[in-house]
Amino acid sequence: MAASKLDRIPSIRERVEDTLHAHRNELVALLSKYVSKGKGILQPHRILDTLDEVQVSGGSAFAEGPFLDVLRSSQEAIVLPPFVAIAVRPRPGVWEYVRVNVHELNVEQLSVSEYLRFKEELVDGQHNDPFVLELDFEPFTALIPRPSRSSSIGNGVQFLNRHLSSILFRNRDCLEPLLDFLREHRHKGHVMMLNDRIQSVGRLQSVLTKAEEHLSKLPAETPYLQFANQFQEWGLEKGWGDTAEHVLEMIHLLLDILQAPDPSTLETFLGRIPMIFNVVIVSPHGYFGQANVLGMPDTGGQIVYILDQVRALEDEMVLRLKKQGLDVTPKILIRRKVNDKAKILIHDALAGRSYKWQAMANPHQTPPHTSFCCVIHAYSAWNHGDIRVP
Repeated sequence: MAASKLDRIPSIRERVEDTLHAHRNELVALLSKYVSKGKGILQPHRILDTLDEVQVSGGSAFAEGPFLDVLRSSQEAIVLPPFVAIAVRPRPGVWEYVRVNVHELNVEQLSVSEYLRFKEELVDGQHNDPFVLELDFEPFTALIPRPSRSSSIGNGVQFLNRHLSSILFRNRDCLEPLLDFLREHRHKGHVMMLNDRIQSVGRLQSVLTKAEEHLSKLPAETPYLQFANQFQEWGLEKGWGDTAEHVLEMIHLLLDILQAPDPSTLETFLGRIPMIFNVVIVSPHGYFGQANVLGMPDTGGQIVYILDQVRALEDEMVLRLKKQGLDVTPKILIRRKVNDKAKILIHDALAGRSYKWQAMANPHQTPPHTSFCCVIHAYSAWNHGDIRVP
């Protein structure tokens, strides 16, 4: 029995060329329709709407087939007569770029740089500047692992934890960067986690074992302040927890990592280290903290949504920081759209919360026991169809 042969998946350029050979007139009609609209950027819905118009007037040659899949996977099309360049995302994490000359009917594959350069011609026009500034960031990411499966998209934390734990398991010397991180971790100049008394991984394990024995003799709800001085003498600072029980949990996690690293333990331990104290929320839609905006897009729903999110986010941040034994007030900054004809309002209290709302990035002194939330109003062009984020 002959072994089955795996066929190579054709590239986007090959699919367009095959369609050009099989349905030349229909494809020329479609591309000519794009070009007739003049130069610009076509969004996915406009690409498919134009296809529907051509099918209605000239038949259904593209009703099924590889070229229809290309158009459905298109994210945008750049039209600079007589050229049409299409950015195609056939599957998550994979992009291809093709450009078709409608007059000569030739198809070429473009690199990312070539596609972006072609896109810039919408504004700059054609130019051959040999001294264009190019920044190469590849050296900064050369050692960063990259997932090769689309199923890893959205699971970057788990992927990195698996990668990091495997390195720590194979090479014990790689525990030194973890030690350095814990010793250098600070917030506004205040040392957290470890101080300079711990200079090696061996010393860290010894101190953690001693702390484990000490905490096992204390009631679970013993406040951290009751043994903070003793811990500081050993080399342990704030950030491990607010009670003996929570501190002991963190110590057990780190001891497990030092003994036999695994992704789950590493993720739990790193997730409990207090590192997030300030948050910026960027929302391009809706108007917030302004007068004369009734009827504007998303005026009501977005305001309610963002306020609920800020309240919930602040409560969660305060709870986590307190659970780690820190007395730190988090700061949340909201970046919103502004209507240039609206009056900016500053509210001192909102929905029973003692927030201090301000319409500037450099805040004034806030009253005692007041959570800080800064609102930056940014001007942007609402009606520009090609602007996705102001």
